[in-house]
Amino acid sequence: MNGNGTERFETVVIGGGQAGLSVGYHLAKLGRPFVILDANERIGDAWRKRWDSLRLFTPAKYDGLAGMRFPAPTVSFPTKDEMADYLAAYAARFDLPFRTGVGVDGLWQEGDRYVISSGDRRFEADNVVVATGACQNPKTPVFAPELDPGIVQVHSSLYRNPSQLREGGVLIVGVGNSGAEIAHEVSRTHRTWLSGKPTGQIPVRHGPTAARFVLPLVRFLGHYVLTLKTPIGRKVLPKLVGHAAPLIRVKLKDLALDGVEQVPRTVGAKDGSPELADGRVLDVANVIWCTGFRGAFGWIDLPIFGDDGRPLQKRGVAGEAPGIYFVGLEFQYAASSDVLVGVGRDARYVARHIAKRQANGKPKADVLGTIAPERR
Repeated sequence: MNGNGTERFETVVIGGGQAGLSVGYHLAKLGRPFVILDANERIGDAWRKRWDSLRLFTPAKYDGLAGMRFPAPTVSFPTKDEMADYLAAYAARFDLPFRTGVGVDGLWQEGDRYVISSGDRRFEADNVVVATGACQNPKTPVFAPELDPGIVQVHSSLYRNPSQLREGGVLIVGVGNSGAEIAHEVSRTHRTWLSGKPTGQIPVRHGPTAARFVLPLVRFLGHYVLTLKTPIGRKVLPKLVGHAAPLIRVKLKDLALDGVEQVPRTVGAKDGSPELADGRVLDVANVIWCTGFRGAFGWIDLPIFGDDGRPLQKRGVAGEAPGIYFVGLEFQYAASSDVLVGVGRDARYVARHIAKRQANGKPKADVLGTIAPERR
């Protein structure tokens, strides 16, 4: 700790979910010192705070991080709380240095060091790994405040279960997996409308059979074929980033059997009620916004972002700011980069880059060429 109370580290990892823990594991294996900062009070809370009935789409076989398998039958689908407990056990098993309750609100450069702020606390580091993910700032339409104050509005990130809702109809805006899963649940107790157009559906029934025979193929494609190294990966990148994934578990025919009515996009508010693209106005008591998240990096004051707000990086390395890294970005290197099955590979690459950078005396130039090729 410096005389001014600033804590000093070689590497600070911001975010203690699966991405941050993966980076920590690989840094520890390489013998590099670091600390992980996380805004939540407990390791795994980012998963615990999601809706109560959530289960992972990937089977337990693919849900473990490097060095520790997930403790469940290989073709079972863990609950979100089981995933949270696994992350806490993972951090404990490998004794990863962790600071909880530290919400980072600023990152900038002073001289040859980076400064991280959390309220009145300051940390300095040679290297900073941003592993916060993209699901930080819930996005709702600009017309949401125009809806009648009596309508319950909740974003999917704050939805827990149907007890949060009033009696009466529910409009769910957004036909991604969150929208479909929540619609399936609330339709048991409320008349439900689902607004928007799906981006597609996985053409097989989700479950143990798919886990054995189909998901391995999907994983192979997302991990090895759809990457920035392949022509097809580079071609589909613009279509994947920022768009909802195809429906995986709950499909449109399931929702139809549930009695969920699919309607066009919600485009505005009329007389306090949601208005659809076809001019209809729905009389509902609740609206659940499954509309995604906006850019989550406004707290970073560094010249490392493109016009679209995405970090300018190569395999997680921000070339314009040596020592700044990202892990867990959407299509950081492959279609699997932001999910459990892919985050570990990117974390290992970044950790090795940090170790090489420190061994070379923190060179200003990129040292990507000095890292041995990945074997998997």
